[in-house]
Amino acid sequence: MRPDTRTLLRTGIAIFGTGILAAVLTLTLFGGVSHQGPHTNSGWLALMLALGCLPTGFLTLLLAIWKLIGDSRR
Repeated sequence: MRPDTRTLLRTGIAIFGTGILAAVLTLTLFGGVSHQGPHTNSGWLALMLALGCLPTGFLTLLLAIWKLIGDSRR
């Protein structure tokens, strides 16, 4: 595996993991979510973090996987 592919994988996993952790914390520790949104200010902050990190981390992981497949074909 090339160093830049390893960096992309590590970064994608970190960002996506942060989004998953923020989503889980929003649903459990920070009061949950109702039809009006999270119940606490911390819940709102964690929700915003999750909504930013999940798509970004997913796309970074997708790019890293495509790069890994491309590197293995060389």
